[in-house]
Amino acid sequence: MDLAETVLPAGWKAHLELEFERRGQRSVLASRRHEGPLVVQKSLHPEGEGICHVLVLHPPGGIAGGDHLCVLARCATQSHSVLATPGAGKWYRSSGAWARQDIRFELAADANLEWLPQETILFDGALADLRSEVRLAPGARYLGWDILCFGRSGSGERMRSGHCRLHTRVEIGGKPVFVESGDLAGGAAQFEAAAVLGGHSVCGTMLAVAPACDKALVKACREHGPERGQGAVTLLPGVLVARYLGDSSEAAKRYFTRLRRILRPAIMACEASDLRIWST
Repeated sequence: MDLAETVLPAGWKAHLELEFERRGQRSVLASRRHEGPLVVQKSLHPEGEGICHVLVLHPPGGIAGGDHLCVLARCATQSHSVLATPGAGKWYRSSGAWARQDIRFELAADANLEWLPQETILFDGALADLRSEVRLAPGARYLGWDILCFGRSGSGERMRSGHCRLHTRVEIGGKPVFVESGDLAGGAAQFEAAAVLGGHSVCGTMLAVAPACDKALVKACREHGPERGQGAVTLLPGVLVARYLGDSSEAAKRYFTRLRRILRPAIMACEASDLRIWST
């Protein structure tokens, strides 16, 4: 089913569809289509013509009950694109309607895609359904992360009520290589359980999907840990998985940024310069 066909209660419905191509030595945003409040501005090439950077903007600034955001990106052979967001995603308290976000990426052979969003903040009482799907042709390469904050730690808020559902699926050549689902109820004992969040308010997952992911790369990543909280790196066939667990979204992002500096040259054969938006 097409992402835009999903029906939720009344709220903002936003759909963004992007297509990236390689034209000569240049990676370009060849096509973009949007419906509702989800857009991109001008594509940029701060690293040179071969890598196309795009910021995904959600002008309302927050997601409320009944909202449905869909982002679909298709990446053609030999293209290299970097998608990021300018600010944290804020999921507001709901009186009963769920909000949903669908992220879907499709990569042709020898395409590179990086997904580097700011953190997702789930307010106390939010009802959030977060789904991600990455489909890669053999030989494609993907590097991305997601950082979740359960409550607004800056104001001392924790997610004592509400609900968060998570689903991530990665396929290579139509075969699943990473599938993960979560169902977390605010205030439930599972937030305190050592096997889940261990009483912490921030967690993050970083995925690197590429033929070059191997034990040597895992070893190099394991030499770097977060300044606060806990980090771990594991390897599945063709997929490197890094985790963060703690109480600081900034510590999580800095940890994943350090890992990206190791992973990007190894799997995408280019230096890992930090995004300008992170320093503004």
